Amino acid sequence: MKQNAHERKRRRVRKRWIALALFLLLVVPAVSYVRALLYPGNASFTVRTVEWFRDHGAGFVIDTVETWKYSHQQPPATGAPADTTTPEPGGAPRTGQARVRPSATELPTVQLLPGVTVLDHEGKWSVARQSRSGLPLVWTTWFRPDPLHLPVSVAAALLPRGSYRLHLMPGTREPLVGMASKAGYSVPAADLPALVATFNAGFKMKDSHGGWWTNQSPAVPLVDGRASVVILRDGSARIGVWNRTVTMTKDVVAVRQNLDPVIVDGKIVDGLTANANGRWGTVRSQFQYTWRSGLGTDAHGNLIYVAGNKLTLATLTSAMHQAGIVQGMELDIHAAMVSFDIEQPGPAETVTGQRLLNSMNSPADRYLVDDQRDFFYVTAK
Repeated sequence: MKQNAHERKRRRVRKRWIALALFLLLVVPAVSYVRALLYPGNASFTVRTVEWFRDHGAGFVIDTVETWKYSHQQPPATGAPADTTTPEPGGAPRTGQARVRPSATELPTVQLLPGVTVLDHEGKWSVARQSRSGLPLVWTTWFRPDPLHLPVSVAAALLPRGSYRLHLMPGTREPLVGMASKAGYSVPAADLPALVATFNAGFKMKDSHGGWWTNQSPAVPLVDGRASVVILRDGSARIGVWNRTVTMTKDVVAVRQNLDPVIVDGKIVDGLTANANGRWGTVRSQFQYTWRSGLGTDAHGNLIYVAGNKLTLATLTSAMHQAGIVQGMELDIHAAMVSFDIEQPGPAETVTGQRLLNSMNSPADRYLVDDQRDFFYVTAK
């Protein structure tokens, strides 16, 4: 009898320990997930959820689902372009200003698809943002990069050499979770009167295969051979391969790296469709038809941002090449991450933004409030 009672007691204790273990197994992840949902910085519920799963060992599952989803969203072969730039073609200036037409040599010629009927304003640069004195600060255009899927369109935004200052800002989670930042995690209020544009940076640092450095915070070590946005003391930017075509000098104030370059010396690099060793992300990510963005410089030293939906890595790179980029790199991908806003400051530190493409779905105030991801912003000189 005593033995049976003792055995029952042992079973009760064992069940309690099992219940406690199960409780902890459920509660600890639940607390972590809730913290992720409440963590400071702008990010949607979906983004926070996906990133939490990635950070807790489910990255392969997420990548598999994304690859299946986006690889099966191939756009149609024919039809009208799905999207164009937000500013009206022709680039009408603000009231009371004369239209400025710099010489054609200052802007690259957009190479349009051969054998395809050119549509109105396709590949034509227009002024989307001017200074008060009439100096063009942002030029935009749109065009089609994919001869097999004619409804696919991209937009390009060009920042003229010598007219801008580029800035790199941290987010609350990238490049490091909880990274201290004296300037905050959004466009500083002091820079709002001169604000010209804001746009996304690259992959999360653990996926970028590269580093993140400013003269205020060397957050993540820089990696030789990686594609790099290098910002100099005068605010100008260079795009190149770290410690090959760009390197650290006393004039460098910031470096953001992301994967391998896609365009070098005016030529598209080999191997984009094979993506050996994951040089441009997960092995099959290059085949996903999704939002993509890239950044580069042209032969005149202008800085050019290119973005569009339903792009593979190859079509993004083709679009960058068509836009005149001679040194180029991929930035971030997917709808929640690709964002370019042309900003028009108003009175009392208010800002009105226009999306580069109508279908970009980022919040209208993205990067004007604290964001979880690092980003770039542009001010006028």
